[in-house]
Amino acid sequence: MEKHSDVLIIGGGVIGLACAYYLAKAGQKVRLLEQDTIGAGASYGNCGLIVTSHLVPLCAPGAIGQETKRWLQGSSPLYIKLSPDMKRFRWLLNFARKCNPTHLTHAIKAREQILTHSRTLYAKLFKEEPLECDWEEKGVLMIFNSRSAMQKYDKTNTLLKPYGQNAISLLGDELIRLEPALRRGLYGGWLHKTDGHLRPDKLMPAWQRVLQAQGVALEENCRLEALVAGDRQIRNAQTARDSYTADAYVLATGAWTPQLTRQLQLDLPVQPGKGYSLTMPRPAACPQIPCYFYEKSVVATPWKSGFRLGGTMEFSGFNSNILARRIQNLTSAAAEYLKEPLGEQVMEEWVGMRPMVYDDLPIIDRAPNHSNLVVATGHGMSGISMATSTGKLVAEIITGRKPHIDATAYGIRRFGT
Repeated sequence: MEKHSDVLIIGGGVIGLACAYYLAKAGQKVRLLEQDTIGAGASYGNCGLIVTSHLVPLCAPGAIGQETKRWLQGSSPLYIKLSPDMKRFRWLLNFARKCNPTHLTHAIKAREQILTHSRTLYAKLFKEEPLECDWEEKGVLMIFNSRSAMQKYDKTNTLLKPYGQNAISLLGDELIRLEPALRRGLYGGWLHKTDGHLRPDKLMPAWQRVLQAQGVALEENCRLEALVAGDRQIRNAQTARDSYTADAYVLATGAWTPQLTRQLQLDLPVQPGKGYSLTMPRPAACPQIPCYFYEKSVVATPWKSGFRLGGTMEFSGFNSNILARRIQNLTSAAAEYLKEPLGEQVMEEWVGMRPMVYDDLPIIDRAPNHSNLVVATGHGMSGISMATSTGKLVAEIITGRKPHIDATAYGIRRFGT
């Protein structure tokens, strides 16, 4: 028998859960399908930063030259597997084309509104719901080994100033006084005071319990086999377990979105960008503030209940292979900046796929050829930071309410689809 709901969400990561939450709050009967367990993908092993300051897109002017230089020096966090993959080649070419001042201005404005509203919504969410996830509002420290790198970041800081997201400069001993866990001899850092952090592998099960209390039906280990379409609408979702129908459908499947949209003749430029993390107990000299080691693109996040190192960007297709050298890059980078880079024992080595779009803006829009399908993906490295505003926007699109933000920049038609 077909199981019907007002809205059927496909994908149980942080974006899918946020969509389910705001749709249920809007009075919708919601069902969510997850091919694994809730929060098992990129939402589980990230570093948990909620960053309103991360306005500059990855495709900023000079990004190609900077990464080429770091690659030649053997210090780049980026790895691209050489293969005859034309979609990846076109993605990289379009990324390079977006590294221009015009797109920089556009992307900063688009990222600012969704990040700022998400931060406000998180504050309301934590106030209203029992979400125990080590949430703290201590900011994020950008740490620099060299004077030239820190001075270069001043240009980024200038771009952030009109939005109230500029950082405070700390040099030498000033930096160590603020964060004694750092090694002496570092040149300095920039403190972004408006940012916060949480433990994502605690947030996800806590949010799952809230959704269950709201009456959301959560179907785990339920892999989608096909979306059946007809007359420019989705008719049902076929899984190995059941057939599900709904008035509206939400595709929140992260990096796996292109595999599902192909059958709908919807070509979205989402590439899987593999990231790594290490989770462990807090070291004796543990940072109190999350630290981003800028020259290495590695993050160290301290929680009340643990400690995580994360980073890297690997374009190697869909695979969960853990490369030892990538793990080593995390630990060696941390050792350059921290007195004690590791806890007693590494409890988990993790890898996950981020949904990367070449313009570094999410896709939140109705599908052009299917009037009852909304796509919410492409959040890149900012999924957890953008989740709440994305969920609220999806709920507004489906219920016909006035959007709380201008969604134009996140539209599908920007790709010519």
